[in-house]
Formats: sequence, C-alpha cells, structure tokens
Amino acid sequence: MRIPLVKNPICILAISVLFGAVFPRSAVVAADRLFVLYSAQVMSQSMPWIAREAGLFNKYDLDLQLIYVAAGAPAYAAILVGDVEVELAGASGFVRAIVQGNTDVAFIGGVKNVLTHSILAKPEIKKPENLRGKKIGVTRIGSNPHYFAIQGLRHFGIDPRDVAFIQTGGGPETFAALVSGGIDAGVLTSPTDAQAISLGFHYVVYGPDLRIPYAATSFVARRAVIAKRPQVLGRFMRSMAEAAKILHTDKEFTYKVLRKQLRLDDRKILDAAYNAEIKVLEPRLVIKAEALQSILDEIAPADPRAKKVKPQELIDARYLDEMESSGFFDRLWSGKQ
Repeated sequence: MRIPLVKNPICILAISVLFGAVFPRSAVVAADRLFVLYSAQVMSQSMPWIAREAGLFNKYDLDLQLIYVAAGAPAYAAILVGDVEVELAGASGFVRAIVQGNTDVAFIGGVKNVLTHSILAKPEIKKPENLRGKKIGVTRIGSNPHYFAIQGLRHFGIDPRDVAFIQTGGGPETFAALVSGGIDAGVLTSPTDAQAISLGFHYVVYGPDLRIPYAATSFVARRAVIAKRPQVLGRFMRSMAEAAKILHTDKEFTYKVLRKQLRLDDRKILDAAYNAEIKVLEPRLVIKAEALQSILDEIAPADPRAKKVKPQELIDARYLDEMESSGFFDRLWSGKQ
C-alpha cells in the first residue's frame, strides 16, 4: 500500500531538514518590522545604535527601521499621527499631548530621569548673571534644552524673559552656532559639551550639579500599538535592556559605536562625556514618576488640566515588570543570559 507523503514521518523529517538547510529561519519567518524614532545625537539615545551593532535586532527577530528627527514638534507629531511606533525622546511634548486629551500615549521605559544639559559660553561670559540680554541657543522651543535653560536660569534668579532663545534645530547645530559666534551661549549635553570645552568655551551653568528631575530620555509608544503588537514591543524592550547592559559595562564597544555614529574620535572627549553621563542613565530602563511630575508642574500654570493628571497614569510598565518578574534582568546583569 502506498503511504501518502504527508503521513510519512520519515519523509516529513527529511523535508524539514532539507528546507532548514536551504532556507534558514530568517528567510522562512520574516523579522517583524518596527519603526523607531530617536530625537538627538547624544549618548543617552545610543542604545538603538548599540543594539544594531551588537546584532540584537537580529537576535530578537526585529527588522528595525531607525529614524532620526530632531527633538521638537515634528518628532512629537511623528508618533502621535502614527508615522512611527516607538520613540526615544524627551517627555515634554508627549506629556502636553496627554494633558490636552491624547491618552493613547504611554511611557514604556526610561533612560534618563534628570537633565544633564549645561549652558556653555565664550570666556567673557563668566557667570550666569552675565547671560542677561544674551542670545542662548537651544534646539527648539519646548525641547529638553529649552526646558533646562529655563530651569537653570531660574535657579540663579534670572528671569528667562531676560534672554533671547535662538532655535538652532539640533545639538550639533547649537554647537556650530556657538563656535561661529552666531549665539553668545548654547545649551549642550554630552558629548558636544566636551567638544566645546576643548575649544575654549566654559560652563556658565553646569547642569549635572543641579540634578533637575525630568524625563529627559524615555521610550514612548501608543497604547493602540502596545495592544496590537505586544510581543514585538516586548522583544524590542528586551533588546534595549541588553543594549543598556552593554552601555554600562562595555565602554570600548560603546566608544566604537559612538565614534561611528557621531564621527567623534577624540578619546578625551569620549571619556569626559561617558563619565559625566553614565552616572545618571538607568541600567534597568526605569521611568520615574517624579521625572514626569516635574513636567506636569511646569505645564500646570498655563494649562490647569495638568493638575488633575497623575504621573503613574502616563506609564505602562508591563515590559519592565515582565523583565523583572521573569528574572530576565537578574540573568542579564549576572551574565547568565
């Protein structure tokens, strides 16, 4: 009696082996495409670059489309209208959107919960008081650098209305404007601040000392995407957790990535940037409620609705909770992955 091919286990095994040899898994099962936006060329947003170089997107079957849009309204709009699915950015624009009624936005992880920007200037501007009447470069109005400048000036008793904020478009553009003399001072963060120091500029307001709570770098997603693609986002967050481990423990690999991405070869500048920034980056991607509360407090005077919003309502911690409860974080940091 002739045995149908599909019922012959030996034949099935042989065919499976043949197809496995000729068509590797990546060709049979397509990786999940995910559109991710980052908003600044800075170390605190380097984890997607690290993950790509380390092969983590392949490991987690992700076809990651990484897109750069400078921080500000265009970057915030990209996720709100659905052009991207995950965004790595400062929280201000998203918190404002939530306060105004867009409850589809959620914070799913954090990288930096304090501001580490600084205001740097040419030597003749010796102290914060000398900034009155001067032009200060920020990426965009409403961005992290702008918020830091406001808080930093207020810390030293200076009304932000006493300076002129100049929108440059991005961190590298602020640096270029400072060097060219187009602005008197600029708000910079690592590693661009170290580059400015090497050229003779100096800190007028050194941000890391102020420890201003703020969700400066966070992972944001729409709740509709979380509901539709929970496993894909879960794998993405695991890849980011592994990238964070590399960032914190493998300085040389991190430097290799930063050199490639930022086209920066000066070891002294890399060391200065890394040593200043790594102290405040979250190893387990925690997003802190007080970092979001500070943004709500900033919004409240102009929009009283912010007083009714609790920071915990903005967070969807399912991926962080899963990595904790499953032991993933413990295995990762113990080196037993």
